[in-house]
Amino acid sequence: MAAKRHERTRARREALQVLYTSEITDESAAAIAEGPMRLAEDGPLPEYALTLVRGVEAHRCAIDGHLSATSENWSLARMPVIDRSILRLAAYEMMYVDDVPTSVAINEAVELAKDFGGEDESPRFVNGVLGRIAKRLEEAVPSVASACDEGVACARDAQDGTCREEVSEGRCESPSEGRGVLGAPALADGSLEGGRFHGA
Repeated sequence: MAAKRHERTRARREALQVLYTSEITDESAAAIAEGPMRLAEDGPLPEYALTLVRGVEAHRCAIDGHLSATSENWSLARMPVIDRSILRLAAYEMMYVDDVPTSVAINEAVELAKDFGGEDESPRFVNGVLGRIAKRLEEAVPSVASACDEGVACARDAQDGTCREEVSEGRCESPSEGRGVLGAPALADGSLEGGRFHGA
């Protein structure tokens, strides 16, 4: 059991590195994880790290909907890149990974924020946002992203790098910004896969 926990902690760290690289290079996280940008000496990503990277990318709209709704006074665009990546990683585990308890996902994210956070207050900030997401999930509160569960296509805004996730009937918008949430394209076909937490 301890060995599995250690492996998953390592996988989270490696997935975080890929998600962070994706943000600063504007490349798909899955492409980085599986492509030549990953250093040969690093070897292949652990399977769980790949699961996390692909999952965050596939469910970006739903995840960002919750982050936007719960990060009080902080839009996604204003967050340090590393903190945003930590939050996305943990939110994915909380929303879509059955065998990771919510408390474990939060604790692991806080540890990542202690080690890599962009600000002194990062651990506290990460804990607060994820705690509010946990409460929303317990209460099954639908987020703005529920409109984006089907047929989402993402296009980057050339001016500020935000991601407009457009649906066939309208647009998925961040409640705090009134515009699309940050993110890379979901899947190659522009759709989102189903997950454990529907209506998220």
